[in-house]
Amino acid sequence: MSRLIDSRIEEAYEVLDTGVALSYDLACALAELHGEAVPDLLSLANKVKNRYAASGGAVHSCSILNARSGSCAENCRFCAQSLHNAAEVDRYGLMERRKVLEAAGRVYARGVRHFGIVTSGYGYRTVSPEFERIVSLVRELQQEYPGLKVCASLGILGEETAAMLASAGIAHYNINIQVAPDRYRDLIADSHPLEDRLDTVRLLQRHGVAVCCGGILGVGETMRERVDLIFALKQLEVSVIPLNVLVPVDGTPLEGSPAVAVSDIVKTFALCRLTHPDKVIKFAAGRETVMKDFQGLLMLAGANGFLTGGYLTTRGRDIEDDLMFSDQLRHFSESRA
Repeated sequence: MSRLIDSRIEEAYEVLDTGVALSYDLACALAELHGEAVPDLLSLANKVKNRYAASGGAVHSCSILNARSGSCAENCRFCAQSLHNAAEVDRYGLMERRKVLEAAGRVYARGVRHFGIVTSGYGYRTVSPEFERIVSLVRELQQEYPGLKVCASLGILGEETAAMLASAGIAHYNINIQVAPDRYRDLIADSHPLEDRLDTVRLLQRHGVAVCCGGILGVGETMRERVDLIFALKQLEVSVIPLNVLVPVDGTPLEGSPAVAVSDIVKTFALCRLTHPDKVIKFAAGRETVMKDFQGLLMLAGANGFLTGGYLTTRGRDIEDDLMFSDQLRHFSESRA
């Protein structure tokens, strides 16, 4: 291999050859790359994605619905929906059935086959009438739209609520750990312990539910701590990894936070791919507002999925534009001829 390639990247090519994840030490060494070495790292991550996670250039696209908004008692520092923050957001209870069905129908008609119901708040430790309504909605959406994979992000769960979602055939359940575990309390929230989230991940997995679990970049973490997040997710053995980039919202403690360097964002995605060779890695918030002209680079740095059509409290990209974007990305996939 050419000596023009950094020796740390040469060593990491073992992932492409074997499908075995990076070691922690090598990931930390690669996190220090800069300048012309970064595109070489991205190239390797793209090759690993094509070989192990995206046959034929397949892209996992999903759309989410903010089905209950605002008035959350938790104090997550980045979140516009927290009652502890002064951000201006819409506040409403669980959407009526008709609106949820219509929202799902709109994305289904445009070819999106993953649809997530998201609610603000701590979660559902026990069964409530509202939770039963959500489970009924999951079943109805599956019947109304054949082939639609219905997902949910409802916060912390208990044994019975997790079992009910599993029985309803939920496709994925999203609950993020956000940052390296030992930084959760000071960077994210202290109104609840991270262990509540970890317990929910394990509980769902025991019930056979695929878990979508990731984090957020730009809340004050270091590059090494991003590696720690990536390896914490590896220990959890999650199925889908969404990575968000902070979009600072006025009225939250992170208002006015400096943007993460694009080179650090793409390195993080590449390291995530090299640590999780065969997983779905999704680019979520920040794709349009932070990455802007560089968002395509993320999809060539190991990502093989994205959220489309909007986020919880911020606008996203048009679904039609994203579908064309996905189609063009196929030209960068490995030939299977």
